[in-house]
Amino acid sequence: MIARAALASALMMAAAPSSASDYVVIRKEILVDRPADAVWKRVGGYCAIAEWLKLKCEIVSGTGDVGTIRRLNDTTLEPMVASTPHSYTYSQTAGGMAGFAYNGTLAVEPAGAATSRIVYTLIYDAALMPSDEVRKAQFNRINPRFQGAIETMKALAEAKE
Repeated sequence: MIARAALASALMMAAAPSSASDYVVIRKEILVDRPADAVWKRVGGYCAIAEWLKLKCEIVSGTGDVGTIRRLNDTTLEPMVASTPHSYTYSQTAGGMAGFAYNGTLAVEPAGAATSRIVYTLIYDAALMPSDEVRKAQFNRINPRFQGAIETMKALAEAKE
């Protein structure tokens, strides 16, 4: 009887998650003085990230739609998992944030006849990070980097051609 109780207790502990999830959502948005179609055409390509985030990007599989995989800086892999005419969502399967359930969505939304809004949303599970210091460091790295990215996208989209 004691052995059964010990086994049951051990099984319950093994089945319980080691910690609760702690999803961090970073949402960046900016208004652009161009229609959504024009903005998406300028900054929405799956490897356009190379220009507005200043990194190396190559398509390693696919044709730019769902299932396409991009490689960033020769180390990070991001398959596209969803898309609409003015958005895409990706997951990171290899790279610095891959172990933290990292996903991102880039979208361009109409905000009037001649204006639009770029929205970049990132989500990751900080509970998977090893310490509070790492959690803080990652947030402090990502947050301003993607603010800069949407500001660069705005400048690119509004530039005279």
